[in-house]
Amino acid sequence: MILSQINLCSDVLMTRCSVNVMLPQRKPADPHDNFHSPFRVLYLLHGYSDDQTAWQRWTSIERYAEGLNLAVVMPSAQNSFYTDMAHGGKFFTFLTEELPILLHELFPLSSARTDTFVAGLSMGGYGAFKMALSRPDRYAAAASLSGAVDIAEVIKRNNQPDNPAWLEQMHNIFGDLSKVPGGPHDLFNLAKKVSLSGNKPRLFQYCGSDDFLYQDNLRLRDFIGPLGFDYTYEETPGGHTWDHWDRTIQRVLDWLALQ
Repeated sequence: MILSQINLCSDVLMTRCSVNVMLPQRKPADPHDNFHSPFRVLYLLHGYSDDQTAWQRWTSIERYAEGLNLAVVMPSAQNSFYTDMAHGGKFFTFLTEELPILLHELFPLSSARTDTFVAGLSMGGYGAFKMALSRPDRYAAAASLSGAVDIAEVIKRNNQPDNPAWLEQMHNIFGDLSKVPGGPHDLFNLAKKVSLSGNKPRLFQYCGSDDFLYQDNLRLRDFIGPLGFDYTYEETPGGHTWDHWDRTIQRVLDWLALQ
């Protein structure tokens, strides 16, 4: 695999930002390798307080993606919850609109929906489902690992008098917090809307049974189950830790059926 560490200027974010991209290394001498075929793309999203290096530092994602004709794109989205913030950067637009255009100018990436996937952990698990359910025309599949999937409950649970910084940050991200349930940031609402369309992405959801987000994940599991998605849910004993995500990202790659 080839690793590219890219610093680019985003017109949408109005600042410079960083993206790590792993690409398969072409082998023109291999008769089974079409040197001119574009790579499938997995956007792999980090969690709260992390950055574009997290997946490479804490998992063996490069080794797992070897031989899959898959480019792995790991952007930095700060603590934005992959959202066009009410008071801050438009990270959702950057990731779903601007970044793909910039990357397609640099690398031989497929633009086909069938070749485009998104996955993430914790905050990134929320972001992966939000991207796929908001833009089902763009992503064929999405995976959430220990995701903050019930964002209204996450906000409510952490809205404590001794934690004013959290409330201020949530206001900066989502605006009027009373409008989050049932709105465009609510995965339950997005899943219901997409279920009525003919363009549903495949969904993979994982959470450890000792994770502080476990009950949130169960609520989304029970909600999505009857909606007619091609949907896989898995859980294991354990908490909100990298050893589970390192193992589960291998399951996600198998589930994508990229061989």
